Amino acid sequence: MSFETWITYVATVLLLMSTPGPSQLLMLSNSATNGLLRGMFTAAGDLTANFLQMLAAGLGLAAILAASGTALTVIKWLGVAYLVFLGLKQILKARASASETAPRASRKTLWMQGFVTSAANPKAVVFFAALFPLFIDGALPFWPQFAALSATYLIIDGLFLTAYGGSASWLARRLQGPAKLWLDRIGGSFMILAAVLLGFKSLRTAS
Repeated sequence: MSFETWITYVATVLLLMSTPGPSQLLMLSNSATNGLLRGMFTAAGDLTANFLQMLAAGLGLAAILAASGTALTVIKWLGVAYLVFLGLKQILKARASASETAPRASRKTLWMQGFVTSAANPKAVVFFAALFPLFIDGALPFWPQFAALSATYLIIDGLFLTAYGGSASWLARRLQGPAKLWLDRIGGSFMILAAVLLGFKSLRTAS
């Protein structure tokens, strides 16, 4: 893969990530509530799911997953329901007194939330299987190019998630009392919005 091809790939990925998706909205919510350092476990969960999806694409499983329409639908809607549950739970917690300190989520929980949110879109395997061949030179060994494309995507995605999480954490540290409660409500609403986005993707795919 030439340097020019790689630069074109980077520009393509940046354009694809220019609009926040479910994972970015979840990162905003978790970082605002738990801080950036704990929020990074959400990013780690998301990137883990992305890596597995890339690996599945590289191993030629895209066709198998694309044929499993029922399984894909079930996984997607379970992810939608999970995010709605988390969002409502956080909104209800925001009714507590501003003087009370809400318990932070565990690192394992934050990682799992990030993983489930990304894994709830298994069509990503098909996406990676369609995207990567556009930038792979058939005259060169496949796996080194695949590794470079995968690592580039994960690094860019990680930087985007860190930027979202850092912004949310910075804002949360500066808000107290009623403003902090409203931030918690907004964070819960972000989770529900992420679920709605996943739901729309599922409906669009089915139609």
